[in-house]
Amino acid sequence: MTINILIVEDEFLIACEMQSILEDNGYRCVGIATDLPAAERYFEEPLDLAFVDLNLRDGLTGPEIGKQLSSSGVPVIFITANPALLGNGIAGTIGVLTKPTDEDDLVAAVRYAIDRRAAAPPSRLQLFG
Repeated sequence: MTINILIVEDEFLIACEMQSILEDNGYRCVGIATDLPAAERYFEEPLDLAFVDLNLRDGLTGPEIGKQLSSSGVPVIFITANPALLGNGIAGTIGVLTKPTDEDDLVAAVRYAIDRRAAAPPSRLQLFG
């Protein structure tokens, strides 16, 4: 089964590194979006997970992207250097990974998001709710 993941990140090198890690671990990156309009182009794609940064090319639009994706049933994990901006989290989203993160935490977060009943969350994934 192919797991389709969207990366919403405006820092090119970070996005490419995430894509490489995910694809090296057998996941499919459906695309990289750098702002809200670019992310909206993927909203109709079959997505199994989205990693969403908070501050993007068009400002603090990551939380809105996360809300829209989660309301359509896509699991969302925020990934940011500023997790405090999320307060107690955003309803319907899973949690937040603090940047910088490493390959082990990124892959563990995917595994947790895909099968939350069977997997333990990675230690660096702060869960909401």
